[in-house]
Amino acid sequence: MTAQPDVETDPALVDLYKDLHRHPELGFQEHRTAGIVAERLGALGYEVTTGVGSTGVVGLLKNGDGPTALLRADMDALPVLEGTGLDYASTATATDQDGAVVPVDHACGHDLHTTCLLGAAAVLAGSTDTWAGTLLLVFQPAEELGAGAQALVDDRLFERFPRPDVVLGQHVAPLPAGKIAGHAGASYAGSDSLRVTIVGKGAHGSMPQSSIDPVVIAAATVLRLQTVISREIPSTAVAVLTVGSVHAGSAANVIPGEAELQLNIRSYDEGVREHVLASVERIVRGEMATAGAPGEPEITSIERFPVVVNDAGALGKTLDVFRGWLGPENVLDPGAGAGSEDVGVLATASGALLSYWLLGGTDPALFTTGNMTDPALLTVPSNHSPHYAPVIEPTLGIGVSALVRATRAWLPVA
Repeated sequence: MTAQPDVETDPALVDLYKDLHRHPELGFQEHRTAGIVAERLGALGYEVTTGVGSTGVVGLLKNGDGPTALLRADMDALPVLEGTGLDYASTATATDQDGAVVPVDHACGHDLHTTCLLGAAAVLAGSTDTWAGTLLLVFQPAEELGAGAQALVDDRLFERFPRPDVVLGQHVAPLPAGKIAGHAGASYAGSDSLRVTIVGKGAHGSMPQSSIDPVVIAAATVLRLQTVISREIPSTAVAVLTVGSVHAGSAANVIPGEAELQLNIRSYDEGVREHVLASVERIVRGEMATAGAPGEPEITSIERFPVVVNDAGALGKTLDVFRGWLGPENVLDPGAGAGSEDVGVLATASGALLSYWLLGGTDPALFTTGNMTDPALLTVPSNHSPHYAPVIEPTLGIGVSALVRATRAWLPVA
């Protein structure tokens, strides 16, 4: 049975979602989105602060004595050319951090997150007899850069506003719309992206003896890096190391002076993470030394996401509410995911419990069993795909209702 929202979605909220989808913005560039969020929160009676962590928006609503709940939604989009064919598809472009003009698409669903939280903000502001305490609504920039949550913390979020007792949030996922999923403990992988520059000695392609070829060093490095997971990490641990970019030279008959690798590491344990990072540095330095390359490699961090750890008790409390509402068959355990998120930074920095779940957003008709063994999970478009776009209903309605119900559970009336 497909679950349905317990309130009818306001058509104006659907229009808002389509508008945000048409006008995506990259991380730390969410000026239009932030303006819409601030205007709507102000009209609902929230105390609004803009420009937090660059482009973040915070809405505060106090309703008597009680705990404080932080509800978080991310606002940024991706440098992706949308291929959904929807009548509200994005045709936007923007200038990225490297100065390149790129297409922009809400291919990860952050427009839905923002719309759901604004919808929940309206419901909660209009039903203050159903909850007690303090609502701290955080509309976060730059989640895709792995920098937005930390920017909020660095901008003294938890000194300027009440410290929360719990952080609540959701992320739309390629699960059947009407399903919610959550996993206790390490739920989403930590991620480290690195740029490795290997310096050799360039020469004419006809005179390799005059070179120290960084292409050969890079090739040897790529192969050797594959042994880190298979030969250095215990079989009971989980980690992934991917070399996603290799670049060197610009002509067939020229041996370049340097080569660049970009790689990504996913892990769930800090000890495993540190071991893999140390192994990367050891291997890169070793291959350069073996080749007699001059100098040292340059290894720089591109982005980092810490492991997201759901508090077992906090998530259990929230999912119990969802089970009573949607039915146990519609609340799933997806296991630990390899995707990464920075929402955990907000919980760690504030000392709050974290309860973070996945919101199904794909047409249920595409699934057979509708659970975590469904073969359609391997075939339907997923987040970051140019073809990814949630079905608006029942996804939007359930997303609003989930935030409202979770909030009421954590901010009960005495």
